[in-house]
Amino acid sequence: MSLYVPTGAPPLLPSAVARIERRLPAAGEVLVRQGQRVEPEEVVAKAFLPGTPIIVNLARALSIAPALVERAMVREVGNKINQGEVLARSSRIAGRTCLSPVSGKIVAVDTETGYVTISPDPTTYELQATVRGLVMEIIPNTGVVIETPAAQVYGVFGIGAERSGVLQLLVTDPSEPIEPDKITAKSAYAIIIGGSGINAAALRRAAKEQVRGVIVGSIDEAELRAFLGWATVDGWRTGVGGWSFPHPPSDPPLGLTLVITEGFGSQPMATPLFELLASHDRQEALIEGGTRLRAPMQRPRVVIPLSSRTAGVQIEPPRPIIRSGATVRLLDSAHLGQIGQVRSVSAAPRRLASQVRTAAVDVALEDGTLLQLPRTDVEVLA
Repeated sequence: MSLYVPTGAPPLLPSAVARIERRLPAAGEVLVRQGQRVEPEEVVAKAFLPGTPIIVNLARALSIAPALVERAMVREVGNKINQGEVLARSSRIAGRTCLSPVSGKIVAVDTETGYVTISPDPTTYELQATVRGLVMEIIPNTGVVIETPAAQVYGVFGIGAERSGVLQLLVTDPSEPIEPDKITAKSAYAIIIGGSGINAAALRRAAKEQVRGVIVGSIDEAELRAFLGWATVDGWRTGVGGWSFPHPPSDPPLGLTLVITEGFGSQPMATPLFELLASHDRQEALIEGGTRLRAPMQRPRVVIPLSSRTAGVQIEPPRPIIRSGATVRLLDSAHLGQIGQVRSVSAAPRRLASQVRTAAVDVALEDGTLLQLPRTDVEVLA
Protein backbone atom coordinates (compact mmCIF):
# COMPACT_ATOMS: atom_id res chain seq x y z
CA MET A 1 0.00 0.00 0.00
CA SER A 2 1.24 3.51 -0.78
CA LEU A 3 0.13 6.81 0.68
CA TYR A 4 1.99 8.88 -1.88
CA VAL A 5 1.03 12.55 -1.80
CA PRO A 6 1.77 14.30 -5.13
CA THR A 7 2.90 17.70 -3.80
CA GLY A 8 5.14 18.27 -6.81
CA ALA A 9 8.41 18.16 -4.86
CA PRO A 10 10.72 15.22 -5.62
CA PRO A 11 11.28 12.75 -2.75
CA LEU A 12 15.03 13.37 -2.83
CA LEU A 13 16.74 16.78 -2.70
CA PRO A 14 20.52 16.48 -2.19
CA SER A 15 21.03 20.22 -1.83
CA ALA A 16 18.30 22.88 -1.71
CA VAL A 17 16.98 25.59 0.58
CA ALA A 18 14.51 24.11 3.07
CA ARG A 19 11.70 26.20 4.52
CA ILE A 20 10.55 25.16 7.99
CA GLU A 21 7.41 26.80 9.37
CA ARG A 22 7.14 26.77 13.16
CA ARG A 23 3.77 27.80 14.63
CA LEU A 24 2.39 28.18 18.15
CA PRO A 25 -0.80 26.26 19.03
CA ALA A 26 -2.36 29.56 20.12
CA ALA A 27 -1.63 33.26 19.76
CA GLY A 28 1.48 34.29 21.63
CA GLU A 29 4.74 36.24 21.40
CA VAL A 30 7.53 35.80 18.86
CA LEU A 31 10.93 36.14 20.57
CA VAL A 32 13.27 36.39 17.57
CA ARG A 33 13.69 38.94 14.79
CA GLN A 34 13.82 38.57 11.03
CA GLY A 35 17.32 37.73 9.81
CA GLN A 36 18.39 36.21 13.14
CA ARG A 37 20.33 32.92 13.11
CA VAL A 38 18.85 30.27 15.41
CA GLU A 39 19.91 26.90 16.82
CA PRO A 40 17.68 23.77 17.10
CA GLU A 41 17.04 24.10 20.86
CA GLU A 42 16.48 27.87 20.76
CA VAL A 43 13.02 29.11 21.81
CA VAL A 44 11.64 31.28 18.99
CA ALA A 45 8.16 31.97 20.39
CA LYS A 46 6.03 31.31 23.44
CA ALA A 47 2.37 31.34 24.39
CA PHE A 48 0.26 30.92 27.50
CA LEU A 49 -2.20 28.07 26.99
CA PRO A 50 -5.39 28.03 29.08
CA GLY A 51 -6.03 24.82 30.97
CA THR A 52 -9.19 22.73 30.76
CA PRO A 53 -11.73 23.98 33.35
CA ILE A 54 -12.02 21.77 36.43
CA ILE A 55 -15.52 21.12 37.79
CA VAL A 56 -15.78 20.21 41.48
CA ASN A 57 -18.95 18.62 42.88
CA LEU A 58 -18.86 20.67 46.06
CA ALA A 59 -22.29 19.59 47.28
CA ARG A 60 -21.22 15.95 47.28
CA ALA A 61 -17.77 16.71 48.75
CA LEU A 62 -19.29 18.54 51.71
CA SER A 63 -22.52 16.48 51.94
CA ILE A 64 -24.65 19.61 51.75
CA ALA A 65 -27.57 20.74 49.59
CA PRO A 66 -26.63 22.50 46.32
CA ALA A 67 -28.41 25.66 47.50
CA LEU A 68 -25.91 25.94 50.39
CA VAL A 69 -22.79 25.71 48.23
CA GLU A 70 -22.41 29.46 47.68
CA ARG A 71 -22.65 30.11 51.43
CA ALA A 72 -20.00 27.42 52.08
CA MET A 73 -17.45 28.99 49.72
CA VAL A 74 -14.36 30.47 51.36
CA ARG A 75 -13.45 32.40 48.20
CA GLU A 76 -15.78 34.30 45.88
CA VAL A 77 -16.19 33.98 42.12
CA GLY A 78 -13.29 35.75 40.41
CA ASN A 79 -10.86 35.09 43.27
CA LYS A 80 -7.50 33.36 42.78
CA ILE A 81 -6.91 30.11 44.65
CA ASN A 82 -3.85 27.89 44.96
CA GLN A 83 -3.78 24.11 44.79
CA GLY A 84 -4.39 22.61 48.23
CA GLU A 85 -6.01 25.72 49.70
CA VAL A 86 -9.45 25.46 51.29
CA LEU A 87 -12.13 26.04 48.67
CA ALA A 88 -15.20 25.65 50.91
CA ARG A 89 -16.34 24.51 54.39
CA SER A 90 -19.62 22.94 55.37
CA SER A 91 -19.45 24.68 58.74
CA ARG A 92 -17.25 27.40 60.17
CA ILE A 93 -16.49 25.24 63.19
CA ALA A 94 -15.33 21.61 62.85
CA GLY A 95 -17.09 21.16 59.51
CA ARG A 96 -15.97 19.31 56.41
CA THR A 97 -13.57 21.06 54.07
CA CYS A 98 -12.91 20.77 50.34
CA LEU A 99 -9.47 21.67 48.98
CA SER A 100 -8.83 23.10 45.55
CA PRO A 101 -7.44 20.41 43.20
CA VAL A 102 -5.57 22.99 41.06
CA SER A 103 -4.24 26.53 41.15
CA GLY A 104 -6.44 28.91 39.22
CA LYS A 105 -9.42 31.25 39.33
CA ILE A 106 -12.94 30.47 40.52
CA VAL A 107 -15.16 31.25 37.54
CA ALA A 108 -18.61 29.90 38.46
CA VAL A 109 -20.73 28.54 41.31
CA ASP A 110 -23.95 26.71 40.41
CA THR A 111 -26.44 26.60 43.30
CA GLU A 112 -28.78 24.29 41.40
CA THR A 113 -26.26 21.47 40.84
CA GLY A 114 -23.73 22.22 43.58
CA TYR A 115 -20.87 22.40 41.06
CA VAL A 116 -17.95 24.89 41.27
CA THR A 117 -15.85 25.60 38.16
CA ILE A 118 -12.17 26.51 38.44
CA SER A 119 -10.12 27.75 35.48
CA PRO A 120 -6.53 26.49 35.96
CA ASP A 121 -3.58 28.84 35.59
CA PRO A 122 -2.34 28.94 31.99
CA THR A 123 0.76 26.92 31.14
CA THR A 124 3.70 28.33 29.21
CA TYR A 125 4.29 26.72 25.81
CA GLU A 126 7.76 27.29 24.35
CA LEU A 127 8.24 26.79 20.61
CA GLN A 128 11.73 25.64 19.64
CA ALA A 129 13.35 26.23 16.25
CA THR A 130 14.16 22.46 15.93
CA VAL A 131 16.65 23.28 13.15
CA ARG A 132 19.71 25.46 12.64
CA GLY A 133 19.00 28.25 10.17
CA LEU A 134 18.01 31.82 9.44
CA VAL A 135 14.67 33.39 10.41
CA MET A 136 13.36 34.65 7.07
CA GLU A 137 9.79 35.54 8.03
CA ILE A 138 7.91 36.49 11.17
CA ILE A 139 4.29 35.36 11.40
CA PRO A 140 2.85 37.94 13.84
CA ASN A 141 1.78 36.44 17.19
CA THR A 142 2.03 32.97 15.66
CA GLY A 143 5.52 31.81 14.69
CA VAL A 144 8.38 31.99 12.23
CA VAL A 145 9.63 30.62 8.92
CA ILE A 146 13.22 29.38 9.04
CA GLU A 147 15.35 28.71 5.98
CA THR A 148 18.49 26.62 5.79
CA PRO A 149 20.48 24.92 3.01
CA ALA A 150 19.77 21.24 3.45
CA ALA A 151 19.53 17.77 2.02
CA GLN A 152 15.92 16.61 2.18
CA VAL A 153 14.13 13.28 1.97
CA TYR A 154 10.33 13.10 1.70
CA GLY A 155 8.42 10.05 2.93
CA VAL A 156 4.98 8.78 1.99
CA PHE A 157 3.65 8.34 5.51
CA GLY A 158 4.63 9.60 8.94
CA ILE A 159 3.34 10.03 12.44
CA GLY A 160 4.60 12.22 15.27
CA ALA A 161 5.73 15.78 15.95
CA GLU A 162 8.75 17.70 14.67
CA ARG A 163 11.94 16.63 16.45
CA SER A 164 15.65 17.24 16.03
CA GLY A 165 18.48 14.82 16.66
CA VAL A 166 21.62 13.24 15.26
CA LEU A 167 21.23 10.68 12.47
CA GLN A 168 22.40 7.19 13.40
CA LEU A 169 22.68 4.48 10.75
CA LEU A 170 21.83 1.05 12.23
CA VAL A 171 21.94 -1.11 9.09
CA THR A 172 24.24 -1.47 6.09
CA ASP A 173 21.70 -2.46 3.46
CA PRO A 174 18.39 -0.84 2.40
CA SER A 175 16.66 -4.25 2.61
CA GLU A 176 17.76 -4.87 6.22
CA PRO A 177 15.19 -4.22 9.00
CA ILE A 178 15.88 -2.70 12.40
CA GLU A 179 15.87 -5.46 15.02
CA PRO A 180 15.31 -4.64 18.71
CA ASP A 181 18.86 -5.63 19.69
CA LYS A 182 20.31 -2.99 17.33
CA ILE A 183 18.81 -0.22 19.49
CA THR A 184 20.91 0.50 22.58
CA ALA A 185 21.49 3.32 25.03
CA LYS A 186 23.80 4.85 22.41
CA SER A 187 20.69 5.61 20.35
CA ALA A 188 19.28 8.01 22.96
CA TYR A 189 18.14 11.33 21.46
CA ALA A 190 19.12 10.12 17.96
CA ILE A 191 17.16 9.68 14.72
CA ILE A 192 17.83 6.10 13.69
CA ILE A 193 17.93 4.94 10.06
CA GLY A 194 16.88 1.45 8.98
CA GLY A 195 16.19 -0.34 5.72
CA SER A 196 13.15 -2.48 4.99
CA GLY A 197 11.20 -1.96 8.19
CA ILE A 198 10.78 -2.15 11.95
CA ASN A 199 8.44 -4.15 14.19
CA ALA A 200 6.45 -3.21 17.30
CA ALA A 201 9.06 -4.67 19.68
CA ALA A 202 11.81 -2.54 18.13
CA LEU A 203 9.61 0.58 18.26
CA ARG A 204 8.92 -0.04 21.94
CA ARG A 205 12.65 -0.45 22.52
CA ALA A 206 13.28 2.81 20.66
CA ALA A 207 10.76 4.65 22.85
CA LYS A 208 12.36 3.15 25.98
CA GLU A 209 15.82 4.28 24.89
CA GLN A 210 14.48 7.81 24.20
CA VAL A 211 15.05 7.67 20.44
CA ARG A 212 13.66 10.82 18.83
CA GLY A 213 12.95 9.53 15.34
CA VAL A 214 12.85 6.41 13.16
CA ILE A 215 13.29 6.37 9.37
CA VAL A 216 12.57 3.10 7.53
CA GLY A 217 11.37 2.01 4.11
CA SER A 218 8.15 0.33 5.22
CA ILE A 219 6.24 -1.09 8.16
CA ASP A 220 3.61 -3.77 8.58
CA GLU A 221 0.30 -2.09 9.45
CA ALA A 222 -0.44 -4.63 12.21
CA GLU A 223 2.97 -3.99 13.82
CA LEU A 224 2.34 -0.24 13.86
CA ARG A 225 -1.12 -0.73 15.38
CA ALA A 226 0.39 -3.02 18.03
CA PHE A 227 2.89 -0.31 18.94
CA LEU A 228 0.22 2.41 19.07
CA GLY A 229 -2.12 0.22 21.11
CA TRP A 230 -4.91 0.21 18.52
CA ALA A 231 -6.84 -3.06 18.50
CA THR A 232 -8.65 -2.23 15.22
CA VAL A 233 -8.08 -0.11 12.13
CA ASP A 234 -10.52 2.53 13.41
CA GLY A 235 -7.54 4.60 14.57
CA TRP A 236 -6.74 5.35 10.94
CA ARG A 237 -10.04 7.10 10.29
CA THR A 238 -8.95 10.60 9.37
CA GLY A 239 -12.31 12.31 9.15
CA VAL A 240 -14.07 13.88 6.19
CA GLY A 241 -12.68 17.40 6.56
CA GLY A 242 -9.11 17.19 7.72
CA TRP A 243 -7.57 14.03 6.28
CA SER A 244 -4.72 14.58 8.70
CA PHE A 245 -3.40 11.48 10.42
CA PRO A 246 -3.94 11.60 14.17
CA HIS A 247 -1.22 11.78 16.75
CA PRO A 248 -0.88 8.51 18.67
CA PRO A 249 -3.27 8.47 21.67
CA SER A 250 -0.65 7.43 24.21
CA ASP A 251 -0.05 8.32 27.83
CA PRO A 252 2.71 9.26 28.32
CA PRO A 253 3.47 10.50 24.78
CA LEU A 254 5.58 8.21 22.59
CA GLY A 255 8.36 10.74 22.32
CA LEU A 256 9.44 9.61 18.86
CA THR A 257 8.50 10.37 15.26
CA LEU A 258 8.20 7.77 12.50
CA VAL A 259 8.83 8.41 8.78
CA ILE A 260 8.11 5.72 6.16
CA THR A 261 9.66 6.28 2.73
CA GLU A 262 7.91 3.57 0.66
CA GLY A 263 4.61 2.52 2.27
CA PHE A 264 2.97 -0.21 4.35
CA GLY A 265 4.12 -3.79 3.94
CA SER A 266 7.67 -5.07 3.60
CA GLN A 267 9.57 -2.97 1.08
CA PRO A 268 13.27 -2.02 1.17
CA MET A 269 14.07 1.66 1.24
CA ALA A 270 14.79 3.05 -2.22
CA THR A 271 18.55 2.86 -2.75
CA PRO A 272 19.04 6.57 -3.65
CA LEU A 273 17.21 7.64 -0.47
CA PHE A 274 19.14 5.16 1.68
CA GLU A 275 22.47 6.24 0.25
CA LEU A 276 21.73 9.93 0.86
CA LEU A 277 20.72 9.30 4.47
CA ALA A 278 23.71 7.03 5.04
CA SER A 279 26.08 9.67 3.66
CA HIS A 280 24.92 12.05 6.41
CA ASP A 281 25.34 9.57 9.28
CA ARG A 282 26.18 11.31 12.58
CA GLN A 283 24.92 14.67 11.33
CA GLU A 284 22.22 16.81 12.89
CA ALA A 285 18.76 16.54 11.32
CA LEU A 286 15.11 17.51 11.71
CA ILE A 287 12.36 14.91 11.28
CA GLU A 288 8.74 15.89 10.55
CA GLY A 289 6.02 13.24 10.77
CA GLY A 290 2.98 15.26 9.68
CA THR A 291 0.91 13.66 6.89
CA ARG A 292 -2.07 15.32 5.21
CA LEU A 293 -3.92 13.93 2.19
CA ARG A 294 -5.89 17.07 1.36
CA ALA A 295 -4.94 20.69 0.83
CA PRO A 296 -2.74 21.89 2.28
CA MET A 297 -1.12 18.54 1.50
CA GLN A 298 1.86 17.55 3.59
CA ARG A 299 4.43 14.77 3.31
CA PRO A 300 6.67 13.68 6.19
CA ARG A 301 10.19 14.97 5.73
CA VAL A 302 13.77 14.62 6.93
CA VAL A 303 15.82 17.84 6.76
CA ILE A 304 19.61 17.62 7.09
CA PRO A 305 21.13 21.13 7.34
CA LEU A 306 24.24 21.72 5.22
CA SER A 307 26.99 24.26 5.62
CA SER A 308 26.14 27.72 4.32
CA ARG A 309 29.27 27.38 2.18
CA THR A 310 27.95 24.28 0.39
CA ALA A 311 28.20 24.77 -3.35
CA GLY A 312 25.29 24.20 -5.72
CA VAL A 313 22.46 24.85 -3.25
CA GLN A 314 19.20 25.42 -5.15
CA ILE A 315 17.02 28.29 -3.96
CA GLU A 316 13.79 26.71 -5.19
CA PRO A 317 13.20 22.92 -5.12
CA PRO A 318 13.37 21.50 -8.65
CA ARG A 319 10.24 20.24 -10.37
CA PRO A 320 11.68 17.22 -12.18
CA ILE A 321 10.05 16.12 -15.42
CA ILE A 322 9.67 12.55 -16.56
CA ARG A 323 12.11 12.15 -19.43
CA SER A 324 13.96 9.38 -21.19
CA GLY A 325 16.85 8.17 -19.01
CA ALA A 326 15.39 9.43 -15.70
CA THR A 327 15.64 7.19 -12.64
CA VAL A 328 12.17 6.67 -11.19
CA ARG A 329 10.47 4.89 -8.30
CA LEU A 330 7.33 2.92 -9.11
CA LEU A 331 4.15 3.69 -7.17
CA ASP A 332 1.68 1.09 -8.45
CA SER A 333 0.67 -1.67 -6.02
CA ALA A 334 2.31 -4.45 -8.05
CA HIS A 335 5.75 -2.81 -8.17
CA LEU A 336 5.65 -0.40 -5.23
CA GLY A 337 9.09 0.89 -4.29
CA GLN A 338 11.00 -0.70 -7.18
CA ILE A 339 13.52 1.44 -9.04
CA GLY A 340 13.68 1.67 -12.81
CA GLN A 341 14.82 3.82 -15.72
CA VAL A 342 12.53 5.55 -18.18
CA ARG A 343 13.03 4.27 -21.72
CA SER A 344 10.41 6.45 -23.42
CA VAL A 345 7.56 8.85 -22.68
CA SER A 346 4.41 8.83 -24.80
CA ALA A 347 3.65 12.03 -26.69
CA ALA A 348 -0.06 11.14 -26.79
CA PRO A 349 -2.36 9.07 -24.54
CA ARG A 350 -2.04 5.30 -24.88
CA ARG A 351 -4.52 2.53 -24.19
CA LEU A 352 -3.12 0.45 -21.31
CA ALA A 353 -3.95 -3.12 -20.29
CA SER A 354 -6.72 -1.72 -18.09
CA GLN A 355 -8.30 -0.27 -21.29
CA VAL A 356 -7.78 3.25 -19.93
CA ARG A 357 -6.27 5.81 -22.26
CA THR A 358 -3.74 8.02 -20.47
CA ALA A 359 -0.24 9.48 -20.70
CA ALA A 360 2.18 6.56 -20.24
CA VAL A 361 5.87 5.78 -19.83
CA ASP A 362 7.98 2.74 -20.62
CA VAL A 363 10.16 1.80 -17.65
CA ALA A 364 12.96 -0.78 -17.54
CA LEU A 365 13.48 -2.42 -14.12
CA GLU A 366 16.91 -3.43 -12.81
CA ASP A 367 16.29 -7.05 -13.86
CA GLY A 368 15.55 -5.97 -17.44
CA THR A 369 11.76 -6.23 -17.24
CA LEU A 370 10.04 -3.60 -19.40
CA LEU A 371 6.79 -2.12 -18.07
CA GLN A 372 4.25 0.28 -19.52
CA LEU A 373 2.77 2.43 -16.76
CA PRO A 374 0.69 5.61 -16.37
CA ARG A 375 2.79 8.69 -15.66
CA THR A 376 1.08 9.01 -12.28
CA ASP A 377 2.56 5.64 -11.24
CA VAL A 378 6.17 6.82 -11.35
CA GLU A 379 8.09 9.34 -9.26
CA VAL A 380 11.34 10.88 -10.48
CA LEU A 381 14.35 10.32 -8.20
CA ALA A 382 17.10 11.63 -10.47
